[in-house]
Amino acid sequence: MKRRLLLGAGAIAPFVHAQSERVLRFAWWGGSGRHQATLAALRLFEQRHPGLRVKAEYMGFNGYLERLTTQIAGRSEPDLMQINWAWLAMFSKRGNGFADLNLQQKVLGLDQFSADDIAYGQVQGKLNALPTSFSARVMLWNQSAFQRAGLKIPSNWDELFASGRAFRQSQGEGAYPLDGELYDMMLLSQTYVQQLHGTSYVDPLNRRIAMSEQATLDWVQTYRRLVDEKVCTPLPLRASLGGAEKPTEQQPDWVVGRWAGNYTWDSLIGLRASTLKPTEQLALGAFPTLPNARDSGLFGRPTVMYAVGRSSGQAELAARLMNFLLCDPDAAKVLGRTRGLPSARSALEVLKAQGGLPPLELAAHEQIRAQREAGRLRRPAPLFEHARFLKFMREVFETIAYAKTTDLDAARRLVREGNALLQRL
Repeated sequence: MKRRLLLGAGAIAPFVHAQSERVLRFAWWGGSGRHQATLAALRLFEQRHPGLRVKAEYMGFNGYLERLTTQIAGRSEPDLMQINWAWLAMFSKRGNGFADLNLQQKVLGLDQFSADDIAYGQVQGKLNALPTSFSARVMLWNQSAFQRAGLKIPSNWDELFASGRAFRQSQGEGAYPLDGELYDMMLLSQTYVQQLHGTSYVDPLNRRIAMSEQATLDWVQTYRRLVDEKVCTPLPLRASLGGAEKPTEQQPDWVVGRWAGNYTWDSLIGLRASTLKPTEQLALGAFPTLPNARDSGLFGRPTVMYAVGRSSGQAELAARLMNFLLCDPDAAKVLGRTRGLPSARSALEVLKAQGGLPPLELAAHEQIRAQREAGRLRRPAPLFEHARFLKFMREVFETIAYAKTTDLDAARRLVREGNALLQRL
């Protein structure tokens, strides 16, 4: 009998141990570099918290939003998750879609972030998320290509519009000073109109189109001008070369310098540079600004953010993991720039002290920081990057790119259908 009891106790022990193990779920998307660095950082966190296992749920971007949408609807979302800033408007219209991080201030290093960084994560007075980094659009130029063409890099709008035909005359048919996906060119055109009229397309505070019909007409015609004056690669051409959304760095004409510029996120500078021939040298350009511009039109927002699931039963522990990934010096060394240059001051200082940060990325970071501190980078409307709203805008601009509509009809659609869609989101 005694022997049977001992055997029973031994059999139960592993079960008790398994039951006592804490499991924290963390979900993110990315490429292999981000995956490997994040897994290494999670191992460090586990070492500091004996008995804890962080279950890593990671994948590429395709399908991530759909999976997360299903999980949130079923109250089975991860304890900690990586999200896009625009998703706050999708999942947390009143600030209740994610856990309120204001309740976890004792374990979060909020003093490591600027007031503007924190404001991006606030919804209706609740702190729903914190940014890993901040990204904005910059003008990236192949300096070598412009030197071969005998042209200087455009520094204002007039020079940008004039660069198309001048570059082509020097480099031949099919050469363009600027490449970009449709969304890139939509944003660049919006920047011009925002400077001209003083308003972005979507109101940042209300569910309405902020541009007048005249302003949206100017938006459409600015995009058409970039194409017609051979400044940017036209959409039909990109579509014929492996897909309209094929990244710039994968385009053979970019690799050899026949496409010589890119309006892109500063966080993508490394990718754009990675495929260039050794003879090609990139340079950061000045941000084009109209004289007496009413608004800079600079578009920026958090690269990605971390949020704690509202259904998590371990909100404090999830917040501790969030803070570790964002602010801890050891985590910063492991994660590096896999989610951009860190917003948290402590993490950024660690990377600067290590050395080796690409000068061009640092220069872009400083260019954007100066604009933010000067109050020239207004917070955009989260709904502008809502998946359904992006789809609508792309569809309208595709009709322009393929000459299936008039400029006026496209402008009217952007106002009328845009307002109707915003009310439904």
